[in-house]
Amino acid sequence: MTGTAVLTQAATIYGEGTARRPARRRPWLAALWLLLPSALFLALFVYWPVLLVLASSFRISGFGQVASWGTGNYRRLFADAHFLHAAANNLIYALGTVLPSLCLALLFALGLQGSGRFIALLRTALVLPMFLPLVAAASLFAFLFLPGAGLIDHYLGWAGLAATNWLGDPDLALGSIIAITIWKNTGYYMLFFLAGLAGVPQELLEAARLDGAGALRRFLHVTFPMLGPTIGFVAVIAMLNVLTQVDHIVVLTQGGPSDATNVLLYYIYQQAQQNNDLGLAAAATVVSVAVLLALSSLSLRTIERELHHES
Repeated sequence: MTGTAVLTQAATIYGEGTARRPARRRPWLAALWLLLPSALFLALFVYWPVLLVLASSFRISGFGQVASWGTGNYRRLFADAHFLHAAANNLIYALGTVLPSLCLALLFALGLQGSGRFIALLRTALVLPMFLPLVAAASLFAFLFLPGAGLIDHYLGWAGLAATNWLGDPDLALGSIIAITIWKNTGYYMLFFLAGLAGVPQELLEAARLDGAGALRRFLHVTFPMLGPTIGFVAVIAMLNVLTQVDHIVVLTQGGPSDATNVLLYYIYQQAQQNNDLGLAAAATVVSVAVLLALSSLSLRTIERELHHES
């Protein structure tokens, strides 16, 4: 082969290589262009507001004063008795809604696994509250809880019991809000448990039945462990609802009476909108989100361990 032929062949190979390089990069460029709109929306409407709230929590300003930076908002926050009361209420609200809602949802899912018109009707009745806006549900329960004239007091009167101010009594108001939340969310959580129960291998249940295990032992040793990832996932959703659902409190009690139903999200609203204290509201938001992220991370790690164990 002559030198000219060698150079020609090398140029051809080199030209093919350079021609192929853009083709290899095109899928990456296409992916970047497709992701760019979503990335811009996330940056503008998610990450940038989060950074603004985080910065506002460290910005200290007052009337006629030059703004400064520091942890003063956090010190004021943890010294505020209203915040501590709202945090305690939120903890009671979480304990009173998450665990009962999950237990009832799992119980209903176990009882409504089969098929049939009657079971379908019961499922529909339990799921129906999730389609109602929380404001509408609160308005419905306002009629039920109406002192002296509400439907609950009407039937209590038939039983010879005195009328009760369910939303005006500080000892009963938070319990009434908890009851509304359980009624609203139980059917929604039940759908996840029905899906989880459908994924439990029937051969495991049949093997346990052949070994002489009763219904309770089959549930405790087969069904319940297999539902671990579902329970962890639903628990995360329930904790999100605990910190984000505040519509019924706004409609029914507005945090009262005597701060008995004031929770963290409504406290943040009060500081930002009513007291115009953006620094304190931002600090409360950061603390609330940090607690929520910690609890969610713990639940997601539990899901990962359960999935690893199953695999």
